[in-house]
Amino acid sequence: MAHHHSSLDFLLSRASTDNLVEPTPKGEQLRNILSAGLRAPDHGRMRPWRYTVIKGKHREAFAQVVLDAMARQEPDAPSAKKEKRRDRFSNMPMIIALGMHIVPDGKIPVIEQEMSVAAGAMNVLNALHAEGFGGVWVTGPFCEDRALLESLGLKDPHRLAGFLFVGTPEKPVEGRKRPDIENYMAVWKGEPITFDADAG
Repeated sequence: MAHHHSSLDFLLSRASTDNLVEPTPKGEQLRNILSAGLRAPDHGRMRPWRYTVIKGKHREAFAQVVLDAMARQEPDAPSAKKEKRRDRFSNMPMIIALGMHIVPDGKIPVIEQEMSVAAGAMNVLNALHAEGFGGVWVTGPFCEDRALLESLGLKDPHRLAGFLFVGTPEKPVEGRKRPDIENYMAVWKGEPITFDADAG
C-alpha cells in the first residue's frame, strides 16, 4: 500500500508551470515520456496521437508561423498579445505540438478520438513531472489555422489540441489550491443526484 500512496501523492503534486528553463528531456528519456502518451485509452485502436517536437534554433522560425496564424485567425489581437506569443514560442525551452489524427467517418466517434489525444497529453504531463520536468498546455484560435496545421503534418481533417511548453521549473512549483472534491463527486443511490458545485 505504501507504494500506491506514494504514487497518488505524486499525482496530486503535479501542477502546470510556464516558468521553465533548460534542460529539457532528450533522446531515450524524451521518447519514453512521449510513449506514456500512447498508453492513453484508445477505443478501436485509432492511435490518434501525433507529437511534433520544436526546439533549439527552430523555435524562432516556428514563432513566426504562429504569428502568421494569429494574423489570419485573430486580426484584431492587440500587439501585446502578439508579442507575448512570439516571446513564448521563441524562448520556451521545448514545445510539443499535440496533433490529432482524426478519422471523421470511422467506427469510433470523433469525440472519443479527441479524448484519447487529451488523455495522452495528460499522461505526457505526468511523465514530465515524474522525470523532474515541468510543463503547461496552451491553446488559442491560432491552433485552428489550416496553414499552421499543415506545417505540422496535419492535413484536413486532422487538427491540433494545442501545445505543451516543456522545460525544467526555474523554482519549486506551487500549484494553486484545488477545489474540495466533495463538491464534485456524488454517490448514485437510485435517485437523481445534484452536485454541490452546481448549487446556487
